[in-house]
This record gives sequence, C-alpha cells and structure tokens, in this order.
Amino acid sequence: MIHHRRIANTLVLSLILFFTVAVRTNVIAQNGQSLFNANCASCHNPHRDLTGPALYKVEERWPDKKKLYAWIRNNQEVIKSGDPYANELYLKWNKVAMNLFPQLTDPEIDAILAYVNSVPDPKAAAAAAATQGGGGTSGGGGSDNTLLFGILTLILAVVAMILLQVNANLKKLSDEREGLPALEPIPFWRNRAYIALVAIAFFCVGGYFTVKGAIGLGRNKNYQPEQPIYYSHKVHAGVNQISCLYCHTGAQEGKHANIPSLNVCMNCHMAINEYTGTEKIYKENNVEVNGTAEIQKLYEYAGYDPSVSKIWDPTKAKPVEWIQIHNLPDHVYFNHSQHVKAGQVACQTCHGEIQKMDEVYQFSDLSMGWCINCHRESKVQFKENGFYSIYQKFQHDLNSGAMDSTKGVTVEQIGGTECMKCHY
Repeated sequence: MIHHRRIANTLVLSLILFFTVAVRTNVIAQNGQSLFNANCASCHNPHRDLTGPALYKVEERWPDKKKLYAWIRNNQEVIKSGDPYANELYLKWNKVAMNLFPQLTDPEIDAILAYVNSVPDPKAAAAAAATQGGGGTSGGGGSDNTLLFGILTLILAVVAMILLQVNANLKKLSDEREGLPALEPIPFWRNRAYIALVAIAFFCVGGYFTVKGAIGLGRNKNYQPEQPIYYSHKVHAGVNQISCLYCHTGAQEGKHANIPSLNVCMNCHMAINEYTGTEKIYKENNVEVNGTAEIQKLYEYAGYDPSVSKIWDPTKAKPVEWIQIHNLPDHVYFNHSQHVKAGQVACQTCHGEIQKMDEVYQFSDLSMGWCINCHRESKVQFKENGFYSIYQKFQHDLNSGAMDSTKGVTVEQIGGTECMKCHY
C-alpha cells in the first residue's frame, strides 16, 4: 500500500510540474495577448505599420528600455525631455500623439512585448510555405517556449516513471532477500488514487477549455466570410480614394453605419462596367479575382443589362444578401455618429486599415474590455465640437490652465465607463 502511495505522490508531483510549467507560459502569453488587444491593437500590428509603427522587436529600436517604458506611459513627457529618438519618432509619424498608458506596469509591458515578438510574420510564413511547396511552416514563435517546456516536462515525467519502476524492482529484490512477502499490485482500473488523479486531470483540462470557450463566446475577431459579390475596399477606398461616408452615410449621422443600397453602387457602375485596375485582385487563398465578372454579378442583382438599355430600372433589382461581419449583442448600445461625428474617431481605429483590405474581416474583438479601455484612454475632442459644449467646467479648466491641455479630457471623465451608457 505504501508502494502505491509513493507512485501516486510522484505522479501528482509530475502532473503539477507539467501543468505549472506548460500552463504558466501559456498564461503569460495569453496575458500579453489580452493586454495587447486591449491597449495596442487599435493602432498597432506586430509586423505592419497601422496608425502607429509595427511593434515587432520594438525594444531593440530604443537605446534604453527604460525610455521605452516611459514612452508607453507618457510619450509627451519623453518628447519634452529632448530624447532624440523619441522626437524623431514623433516627427516621423506626423506628430500624432500616442495614447497614454500610465496604468501599465513593467511586467505587463514585458508581457506585451513578449507576445508581440512571438507573433510570426505572415509574409515570412507565406514565403516559407512557398519554399516548401505549400507545406506547413516550421517551428513555433521565436520567444514562445511553451512547446519546449512541454516537451521537457514530458521527458521529466517519463524519467520519473522509469525511476519509479526501477525503485519498485529494487524494493522487490530487497524484500525477496529479506524474506518479506511480496504484495500483489492493484490493477490501474481498480486503484482509487489513479482514478482520482485521472478525474482531476480531466476536470482541470476540461474546465480550462470550457472557461476559455465561454470567454470567447460571441467574439468573432478575424471573422472573414465570403460575400456574394467580391467587393474590394482596397480598390474603392484605397486606390480610388472613395470616402467611407459616401457609401456608409449613416456612420456620421445615425446609429448604424448602414450597408449601401444598389442605387449607390449603380451611381458609379452605370458607367464603369469592367475592371481596368493595374493591380490584380486576389482572394485570401491566392485565387485571382475577375473584377469585371464581379461587376456583372452586381448587374444581375440590379436587373440591369447594359447591352440592352443604358437606363437602369430599379424596380427589377433584388437585394444583395451581404453577410454581416461586425455584430454586437442586443443588450449593447452603440451609436456610430456619436463616435464618428462627436468623438471624431477614425474608421481605422475600430475597423483597422480598411482602405488596404480586399476581403473585409473583423479587426477588433469588440469585447467589453476593449471598449472600456478605449474610453479610458481616448481623449475627447473638445475644440470646435459643439456636442461637448455642455461640459462647461472642463472647457473652463482647459482654457484657464487648471487642467493640462496635453493630457486633455478622456471619455471616462465624461461618463464613458458608466454601465448605463452602453447597457439600457
């Protein structure tokens, strides 16, 4: 019985070691990812320049890591200190002030940097896949040692099991030499300690994935459905510089941004019946898109045949069944005009670099934490904005110098984190 207790204790210690090492590294990576998504993802990408520069290996671009910490917490103070790299960076990005993150601690910033550096470069992965003839990419992320720690833990567990077996054999030989009766081992399926151990392991693993799935329920970050007509935002908003508000008129004046009706499309495509762009269009699976054929699909929905008549009859049209990408729960109130017109929030803040996307995908996770963090950090555009004229105290404090104009007023200070602002 004592022999089985020793085995059970050793197995428990091995499992604890495995879960501690493997899960701890995974949790650190997840914390870094969640911190990145909550604080940085609206303006930064690990490998591509967005509103701000790419963050991969950003600590190597700073001569002093402490200056990087100070920059993240209050970039304006670092600029005022006369740091040459900080001022060069500020000028390079057209003097666009970065949000302040005084609440982030050094370990949290390190977790964000570790996550950013662990994200593989999509271009490098694609090049590796092409080199290998379409095979999978090799290895994991550069600084993510979860797999390594997991393998080492499994090796240690195997070594522990071998040592247990050696110890059992030696004890058996010792008992035989001393004339002690040998106890028959209890089969695994009848051993309560083993059964309890397996049950606890299944409970922990199942609970972890259940909680993880429950937290991510309803979040569709990177969701990218295939639409009935291939519509390239890159061609329209990027190459041809069509304003977002030309098609999504409700974004500035109403609660919903709205999907444009066929008559908005036909305003241009009555005259444009073929794709003549110099750049080829590709789907996510690298299949080339025939732009002219997609325009013909639009004509089919519109009930228009330019070879028969140059006049379009809207009564023959049928609606395009676009697949909704961005969707909030029914109990959440969101008003586009309040953000776009009153808050002067750029479309790219929530939707990413939409002008560079061919097939649109959900850029942000649109979680409650993501929204609240934005409200805590985003400054309210008080100047020449009549919507905020009712906040006379803030206006007076800013004009008199009682409030630091460089820090400004955040959305949180005007009630942006109150529950009833978004839930009613």
